[in-house]
Amino acid sequence: MDVKRIKEYLSWLYYQYLLITCSYVLEPWEQSIFNTVLLTVIAMVVYSSYVFIPIHIQFAMEFFAHIFGEQQESTVALLS
Repeated sequence: MDVKRIKEYLSWLYYQYLLITCSYVLEPWEQSIFNTVLLTVIAMVVYSSYVFIPIHIQFAMEFFAHIFGEQQESTVALLS
């Protein structure tokens, strides 16, 4: 793609972001605080999802396996 078209597309996306969040009416220092808070919240959500969702999926799979009668391997059978 052409570099000019990419630049225009990115500026259009940024303009859409300003319109959707209504942050175009804020002063520059207010915009920077708003963007910092927004990025911090998004980063915390992504990190929490990365850390905690696999654990919850594992617990849910174990729970449903127990409900539907799937037997877990015994550690005693592995030792003998």
